[in-house]
Amino acid sequence: MIHIVSADIYARYLRLRGHEVIYVTGSDEHGTPIELEARRKGVEPKELTTAVHKRDVELFSALGVEFSLYSRTESEVHKEFVKAFMKRLMERGFIFEQDEVLPYCEKDKMFLPDRFVEGRCPHCGYERARGDQCDRCGKLLHPSELIEPRCALCGSKPVFRLTRHWYIDLNKVREELLKWLESNAELQENVREYSLNWVAQGLKPRSVTRDTPWGIEAPFEGAKGKTIYVWFDALLGYISATIEYLRSQGREEEWKSWWMGGARTLYFIGKDNIPFHSIIFPAMLLASGEPYSLPWRISATEYLLYEGSHFSKSRRVGIWVDEALEIAPGEYWRWVIARLRPEGGDQNFTWSEFYRIVNSELNDDIGNYVNRTLSLIVRGGGVVVRPGEEVVEEAKAIAERAVKEFDNIRLKAATEQVLELARLGNKYLNEREPWHLLKSNREEAMRVLWSAASLAKMISHLLAPVMPNAAGKLWSMLGLEGDVNKAIWDEELFRFPAQYKVSRVEPLFSKLPPDFLERLDEIIEEARKRAMEKRPPLARD
Repeated sequence: MIHIVSADIYARYLRLRGHEVIYVTGSDEHGTPIELEARRKGVEPKELTTAVHKRDVELFSALGVEFSLYSRTESEVHKEFVKAFMKRLMERGFIFEQDEVLPYCEKDKMFLPDRFVEGRCPHCGYERARGDQCDRCGKLLHPSELIEPRCALCGSKPVFRLTRHWYIDLNKVREELLKWLESNAELQENVREYSLNWVAQGLKPRSVTRDTPWGIEAPFEGAKGKTIYVWFDALLGYISATIEYLRSQGREEEWKSWWMGGARTLYFIGKDNIPFHSIIFPAMLLASGEPYSLPWRISATEYLLYEGSHFSKSRRVGIWVDEALEIAPGEYWRWVIARLRPEGGDQNFTWSEFYRIVNSELNDDIGNYVNRTLSLIVRGGGVVVRPGEEVVEEAKAIAERAVKEFDNIRLKAATEQVLELARLGNKYLNEREPWHLLKSNREEAMRVLWSAASLAKMISHLLAPVMPNAAGKLWSMLGLEGDVNKAIWDEELFRFPAQYKVSRVEPLFSKLPPDFLERLDEIIEEARKRAMEKRPPLARD
């Protein structure tokens, strides 16, 4: 949820700066975990993923996420593109085949995909490292490197058997990859350092096929029964989803101008996915020989913890999206995600902090300022006119800092500036006391309230990427025309009307109840029950 919402905030920001944006992602449907879950439920994998995909679309909509397209890796456009792309890599000499000894579970009677083998990491000693990567130190692994490996399904010790697979020779693009990593000044430092260290350790060939029937058929001669490894499949989904979206708009021929022209591509991921986006995906694009645009920015966050522990579906640690939406509106969660986004280090989500953010930041800082300002304008007759005061210039400086933080994808810092703007406004009202001025100096009161309303207008603009509905409501209450979510900042952010006409005042936000934390367990349990009732049968735990 954190990466989907973060990307949506940034996509909205870019549009508000006047850029044309395509925002795509989709359901990653392939791989053994899906196949096994479908088997457990007694259905075909695609029936399961179709139900889950539909539910995901509903939940993302409830969160206010507006994709250009939320695709799925079972789409025909995607499958055709992946096969054609892999054939090209084979034709260009980047794919080769060889026998490999891989873990096989005699109890489950299947070759085990990388992530279904667990063991101790040979680098850091983490006991629950998986066969493709250690979640603690981030090292990419091969199942044979794990110490004391075990089947993640049944816990038994796997045996190693011979099987044939197809590999991509990453080392053939090593120099081009290094040049890009070293020259791209927009890469986050943690992404660059991690990637350069990884390349320095050697670019080993990576298997692009797996022994599993659920997935995209490998298009290589002699590869019957093999499917494309889900990570190579999913990464290419960024391109295929763009093609699919443009096709739906009758503009399919434009996809190359996006991916092979001057457009910039940005990715929102967790730090555990850095190597796939900064090494494997760019290497694939380079290997194709086509002039694909390599990643411009990769916004990789640290881990968001849940009350001090890592989120885990299997161990029931965390809160799921549909449950969260039963506790608070989607826009509240968008603000909380921005405020707790782990941009500089691991961040801990706690319910006490959630309570503080909603009640203190949204209600006491922003909501209170808006309500005070608009109520005073209504008390004064509903209309305030120019000129304003110096506080507007101070507010502009804060807004400019917010724009800079948004631009650099520092969403937490950007929202801090929105709070600073509201706090400045509350301080200004306290100092000027327009409620007294309305009685003693009406003209001066109107000037003060015009300035206060202008700060509220700036808050509406800056809230728009994060909380578009709240921003629109504030915009409407200020009596402004048009749609704040379409008001280009470079033209409108510091443009103030001659007057504000306020005819209604409604609370912008609502507080969580005083006993929220005391009743937390009960509230979460009730939310889970309501969420479960709304899930389609196949999407239930």
